[in-house]
Amino acid sequence: MKNLILNNGNKIPIVGFGTYKSTEQEGIESVKTAISNGYSLIDTASKYGNEEAIGKGIKESGVLREDVYVTTKLWRENLGYESTKIEFEKSLKRLNLDYLDLYLIHWPANAKNYDNWQKTNADTWRAMEELQAAGKIKSIGVSNFFQEHLEALFLTANVIPAINQIEFHPGYWQQELVEFCKKQKIAVESWSPLARGKVFENEVLKEIANKHNKSVSQICLRWIIQHDVIVIPKSTSPKRIAENIDLFNFELNSLEMDLINKLPEMGFSGELPNNWPDRV
Repeated sequence: MKNLILNNGNKIPIVGFGTYKSTEQEGIESVKTAISNGYSLIDTASKYGNEEAIGKGIKESGVLREDVYVTTKLWRENLGYESTKIEFEKSLKRLNLDYLDLYLIHWPANAKNYDNWQKTNADTWRAMEELQAAGKIKSIGVSNFFQEHLEALFLTANVIPAINQIEFHPGYWQQELVEFCKKQKIAVESWSPLARGKVFENEVLKEIANKHNKSVSQICLRWIIQHDVIVIPKSTSPKRIAENIDLFNFELNSLEMDLINKLPEMGFSGELPNNWPDRV
């Protein structure tokens, strides 16, 4: 498994396991299956309502704590200094862990929901910096932050975010934001890597998949990691879980990468950080 080195020197696997919608026993079993197939990065969030199941899955897998990389996220309605510390402890307890490898602000505060969104994000970040300094979190980062949110955060931050987890898939990959993050030494992580299933209908992707004797999902995931972007595909199917990590025995050439880069918009979730709670 290839690792990326974050801006604080910590390593993160470039392919991880997403757990959105994996709850209760299904969540436990999917995590165990993922770990047995070689995944060591497990991604969840307080909003998913499955932290307890994810924690049980990790425990039941028998893997050593230091051999698994666990991410969870602070929900956007719980931003602020005090609230961040309270919600972090709740997540840690539900996961049944002593520390987190990565903690993310799930969505930034915005002008529609906070009188002073910049201060709310700054206060949230200050709490996360303190939790990191106390050894409770190895790396801290953000999710769904645009350049404007990052630049506002930089004005008060002592720690540059290690990661920005964003919607990134063929047909919607936010190239300018990715380039900005990379210039700031912020790693990019992809959510919704298969464009909510829209990639499976695309003829260009099908043709490339046939050429490599791979699935369309493997082509999309390989395209993402060749952009040096971390990816966290989710599935509860043992066959798909195994397939989604089998990405290291082939490579897309520059022409194929370019063809996928230029695909027209598809599969965009409609979710934007300044529009919540509405979608576009």
